[in-house]
Amino acid sequence: MTVHYVRQGRGEPLVLIHGIGHHWRAWEPVIAPLAEHHDVIALDLPGFGRTPAPANNLGMPTAVATLKDFFADLGLDRPHVAGNSLGGAIALELAAAGLARSVTALSPAGFATPAQVRRALRVLRSLRFGAFTPAPVLRVFYRTEFGRRFSFGTLVTNPAILTPERALADTLALRGGKGFAAVARHGSTYMLTGEPPVPVTVAWGDQDRILRPVQASRAREVLPSARHVVLRRCGHVPMSDDPDAVVRVILARTGSASVRPDRPASG
Repeated sequence: MTVHYVRQGRGEPLVLIHGIGHHWRAWEPVIAPLAEHHDVIALDLPGFGRTPAPANNLGMPTAVATLKDFFADLGLDRPHVAGNSLGGAIALELAAAGLARSVTALSPAGFATPAQVRRALRVLRSLRFGAFTPAPVLRVFYRTEFGRRFSFGTLVTNPAILTPERALADTLALRGGKGFAAVARHGSTYMLTGEPPVPVTVAWGDQDRILRPVQASRAREVLPSARHVVLRRCGHVPMSDDPDAVVRVILARTGSASVRPDRPASG
């Protein structure tokens, strides 16, 4: 499978993995500052963005196997990995499989109760249903702050910061995500059970409305050796809400900067 990606910068490789229904542009606000320290590779997961859907999607095993081959094709030997939501879970699984040097997981999937998963998937499916609104209507709608807030208020704390172009691109990516149904189906029963044997940071937006911050408590139980960080005033996609904080958290994990991340979570 040919995985679409963008690449920028020099240094130790850092792979960025988006969440369900998104595409590589989820990381756009942080790519340039990260590229000052790393060879940054932001990819489209199978079935999303410009990467085709696999013929037989088995969920997490398919994602890990695909990225293992992708790393081999690019000559990446255990890169640093950062992921958001589904991408955070994939990053942790890559590390558990010996394929990552370090992990930064932002509001990762895999720590929710069945009821919490069902609620999250209901919200995401509702967003995808709305994404099938005709593009000309969306283009006009997103020129208004109300339109961006209405459509993106469950994902970010300040949708007004999204440009109309970015809002439309993200919506069309959600609409065109041919892997959405299969990934959602497999994700409904997925839970992380093991602790990766590499340095891990788990960071959670304290205003996440998709995977709520209470799930960070479960993450601390499952990953007691990880560094756990609270991202203040951030929602489910903190790269949009506070790019500087996300950059600090990632660089502190990769050892590429002396800065420390925002105030750590208690416990």
